[in-house]
Amino acid sequence: MNSIFISLLPYIIGSAAVPLQIIIELLLLKSPDRGLLKAINYVAGMTVTRLLQGLVFGLVFAESVALADSSEGKNPIISTLLLVLGILLLVAAYKKWQKQTDPDDPPPKWLTMLDSATPSTAFKIGFTLPLIGVKLWVFTLSALATIAAAQLGQPSSTIAFLYFILLAEALLLLPILFRILLPTQSEIILSNLSDWLTDNQRPITITVSLIFGLLFLQSGLRGLLA
Repeated sequence: MNSIFISLLPYIIGSAAVPLQIIIELLLLKSPDRGLLKAINYVAGMTVTRLLQGLVFGLVFAESVALADSSEGKNPIISTLLLVLGILLLVAAYKKWQKQTDPDDPPPKWLTMLDSATPSTAFKIGFTLPLIGVKLWVFTLSALATIAAAQLGQPSSTIAFLYFILLAEALLLLPILFRILLPTQSEIILSNLSDWLTDNQRPITITVSLIFGLLFLQSGLRGLLA
């Protein structure tokens, strides 16, 4: 079981380290009108989407992996997903470097509507974000394929995917926990963090996309050529 957790780490870190999803949450969290509830609903929306993805594609990958040739621990499904993810991340890094629009970024109106968003709207934003983010899709699908290839059995596979969701959303859960435990102190700190992430979103995205893009591209090619 420990080995599958280690295998999931790249997808967990990649999913968690998406600056935009953290910026959206922090903007919701510092809203003067029910900001904490909005942030909780936002994360809840993302969680529901990932659970639905796990329910549908977990079954698909379980069937596919059972028919695939997994000799020497290699699986063409995982390798193909890694290759696609690596290419997507490298393209994203290049576009950010060229100051082009990332197709995974939500429309600008999303950011302007956050202050006036209701808790139900925050849930819808959280629910929709993993659906329109191609890279988030591939991170989740790669995690599901990795879990399916490990052939852990249904209970252990479910636990492993819940572990993936929990840690993939860790950087979203921590500000909420911080706000609950230290409401006064957290307000200034989280506001400063939001401003810093907004100002540095481009270099952070380039760095993360480049590192993980090269890592996944290499892993995907190695798996397909082995």
